[in-house]
Amino acid sequence: MDNVIVVASGKGGTGKSTVCICLSVALVKQGKKVLLIDCDCGMRGLDIMLDMERDIIFDASDAVCGNCTFSEAIYKNRNNENLYLMAAPFDTENELSPSVFKQLVDSVKDGFDFIIIDSPAGIGSGFITAAAPADRALIVTNAEPTSVRGGIKVRRKLEALGINNIRLIINRFDRKLFAQLGFYENLDDVIDATQTQLIALVPFDIRISVIMQRGVAGLNWSAAASVFDCLALRLQGQRIPLAYRG
Repeated sequence: MDNVIVVASGKGGTGKSTVCICLSVALVKQGKKVLLIDCDCGMRGLDIMLDMERDIIFDASDAVCGNCTFSEAIYKNRNNENLYLMAAPFDTENELSPSVFKQLVDSVKDGFDFIIIDSPAGIGSGFITAAAPADRALIVTNAEPTSVRGGIKVRRKLEALGINNIRLIINRFDRKLFAQLGFYENLDDVIDATQTQLIALVPFDIRISVIMQRGVAGLNWSAAASVFDCLALRLQGQRIPLAYRG
């Protein structure tokens, strides 16, 4: 099974990092050992969202520079058994090259059932680094035109990098607001516009954002948890319906 997954978005604010954490927690609940890698160099936030800010001493750049071993740059989350984090460097000048990052991930991936890579938004150098070791990709968009356009650009770039196993997550979906805004006639139009097969539709829930910022991800945080449970199973090859259909 292809177990290294990059999670990307064409623009900021789609909730991509939250999706990374919620998916990782769902996989852990299903008995999987998961490494979550923050690849957003200079803007890292997964450590805060997982209440691990004070735990982090070494980051990915320390591991490749020899300041620590690879295992010393991987930290276990206290709230979620079998969930581990490798933090992004604080400084953009320490951004890893695609080839070095691939070597790093290849060296540790056999110790985990899944590796989830949180890519920086857009298709710049950080995105190319994040995608380098990936077997497959998830594109996170919202159901509005600028986000969809960004998702299309991400898909084309992923394909140019040789990644063709790509699925779409529509995040923060509010049925009432979607109808009021009228950007698209229906969800099928959104999916068609992204040119990517849908794998999950995540309803808007303000509690997710609030709880993430309080660093208690993985507790009984939201009714949307069932969507991520379903997503985790679908990524493992189970043919099950969407947990939420809008």
